[in-house]
Amino acid sequence: MVVMKFGGTSVQDAERMDRVLSIAEEELNEGVVLVASATAKTTDRLIQLTQASARGDEESVQSILNLIKTHHFQIAHDFLEGEYLEKAVARLETLFAELGTIVKGMTLLKEVSPRTLDAVVAFGEILSTTLLYHRALQRGLKARLLDSRNYIITDDSFGNATPDIRETYRRLSSGVKVGAGDLVIMQGFIASTPDGTTSTLGRGGSDYSAAIVGAGLHASRIEIWTDVHGVMTADPRIVPEAQPIPQLSYEEAAELAYFGAKVVHPSTIQPAVEKNIPVLVKNTMDPNGPGTTITHRSPYKGLKAIATKRNITLITIQSYRMLNAYGFLSRIFDVFAEYRTPVDLIATSEVSVSMTIDNKANLHPITRELSKIGKVVVEEEKAIISLVGEDVWKTHETILNAFSALQGIPVRMITMGSSHINLSLVVADGDGEESVRRLHRAFFEKG
Repeated sequence: MVVMKFGGTSVQDAERMDRVLSIAEEELNEGVVLVASATAKTTDRLIQLTQASARGDEESVQSILNLIKTHHFQIAHDFLEGEYLEKAVARLETLFAELGTIVKGMTLLKEVSPRTLDAVVAFGEILSTTLLYHRALQRGLKARLLDSRNYIITDDSFGNATPDIRETYRRLSSGVKVGAGDLVIMQGFIASTPDGTTSTLGRGGSDYSAAIVGAGLHASRIEIWTDVHGVMTADPRIVPEAQPIPQLSYEEAAELAYFGAKVVHPSTIQPAVEKNIPVLVKNTMDPNGPGTTITHRSPYKGLKAIATKRNITLITIQSYRMLNAYGFLSRIFDVFAEYRTPVDLIATSEVSVSMTIDNKANLHPITRELSKIGKVVVEEEKAIISLVGEDVWKTHETILNAFSALQGIPVRMITMGSSHINLSLVVADGDGEESVRRLHRAFFEKG
């Protein structure tokens, strides 16, 4: 059995949805679970809808709601006919009536809680999979539409909920049966709490949904279908010459995802690792084109890709009390833990500690607490440039070539990951893209 996840651009209109079903049809002999995102821009529009409701802006509410309605009804009329169109339209009308009721309440109260926001944005995936399901039936496929909220169970951290993996796997294994020729359609991104309240896995969570479903159903592979040819050697928007990477290890892919590669959601990797399931990243618009296979081990070592993480804040704590002081680092990390702020990179010397964060929500209280420990210097608008590949830091040549390529660009910090697969540099945010281009030329465009 294969799990295939398709993102928003892959299901953005009738033509793309038909393409998705054609791709899935090619693998139906194994049985397919198709996990779909909302159509492109729909999640953003639903968020805009809640924002307009919170302002009590009824004119904008109706305008946005009509835009979403028109888009989905247009898709239905573009590729459905007869009883399939009638049933799809009836279902869409029911869904939009439910959405309208929620929106009316938000507009009256002028208030949107995280719980309500999740309830609203979930309609994006429900609408897209409703259309895919009816089109699959019209094409004569043996299709079933399941509600992911009945199977993926999370805590109540609305907006970025954490799955209860044991309960989720139990529900998947007992409730989802997939045989040869079967097409099971499910929603990415959305889930529910144990009491049935809608929750979401955070932006980009459809990848995570696919990985959870794949692991829970012991899939032979998990396929992530997107709008690029797999995981690239750099962001093609920055480096047009970037090329797909044929194979990556789980660790390399996770590191790239964490440090800014947009193709695979960071949480996607873990369920696949635990069940040793290969993850394939492919291009919906070119199904036979090159892609990336992510497995337990990559067949070759060395630099694989360059990732960048923007809008980083560099914090340095200087204190002579740090010399030979037991528990000094622990005190610093306690501050970040108290304000639930993850640290990306850390570098230490005899009298200072430097670290980077990408969440500035609690920057002021964090610096206030850290100033009780030592002198604090905060540098905003930085970028992390990460060179990722197995044993990349063991090659002195890599470091020499990197600094040679970045000549004239000040490097504020350099760290080597304990995993042996990540060499990261911190530069000014304005130098970030140029740094990536120079490094890519130095390592991937020789000769």
